[in-house]
Amino acid sequence: MDEHFHWKGYLAVMNSDGLFIQSSYVHEDQLVYGPDSDSTTMAIAAIQLMRDKGHLLESIHLSDSIDARIVYLATGVDSIAHNDDLQFDDIVWNLLSGEEATLVITKSNAESYDFEEPQDVEIIDAEFYNDMAEAWRLEEKTHHVSQGAYVSESQYLEGAPARLSLASQKVGGRMIWPPRQLDENGLRFSDGTHELVAEAHVVSWTKLSAAGAPSEFSLRAPILGGIQTLLVRFEQGPRGVFLVTDDLDYSPKIGDAVHFAVRRIYAQEGMMRYGLKAFPKR
Repeated sequence: MDEHFHWKGYLAVMNSDGLFIQSSYVHEDQLVYGPDSDSTTMAIAAIQLMRDKGHLLESIHLSDSIDARIVYLATGVDSIAHNDDLQFDDIVWNLLSGEEATLVITKSNAESYDFEEPQDVEIIDAEFYNDMAEAWRLEEKTHHVSQGAYVSESQYLEGAPARLSLASQKVGGRMIWPPRQLDENGLRFSDGTHELVAEAHVVSWTKLSAAGAPSEFSLRAPILGGIQTLLVRFEQGPRGVFLVTDDLDYSPKIGDAVHFAVRRIYAQEGMMRYGLKAFPKR
């Protein structure tokens, strides 16, 4: 029997064949990704849902459209595209990309699969969709470099595992996130191995106007009407600042419970920077 889910901004159906997941947005009679989603963010959400429902995924075959490095950093699930030491025949799961904004996870030996059609798709505003798509296209050009705080590829990748998976450190009975290398006395901390529960509550929030947004977002902030951020506190103690997902018209209140999803943050020098964004708990 098929189970239907609204999961991290996507629509999913799960049954004994595996998982079908798609965007919730339609443009010109086609499924399209939301303003800060792509096949990589959806693949991560699909893997997380499979694991949430008790499936063991350690490695998976990925389509070429999916950034295998980001999938590994966010979930720990490996693939031949990321690690060529893996044996092809030892990988149990396939992740297949559809022609539109759809993905399927199924067993590698599956000869066929069948899923019910997800419900609750919505038509995305055409002007908004086209403007955001053009902004991302320009931002992803290799010559595009932010005039603000420059983050090199190596710097981004060094911090990405903790920021994508909420890996933290436990020191003296308290949780530290993101992990640090040294304490206040200059002594080295242990590696972050404890994962925060991906739910937090809003402590404060702000919305930067399009003119006042960091230059990393200069192409998209006018389209979004500014950039909204939340200061949140996790139940285990750490606090952090997160952007809100771009596809939500959300007016936060102090105390709101929020969840997190991997989405596109910005692009620089031809490399997409992914990170966690917040969305309200329904």
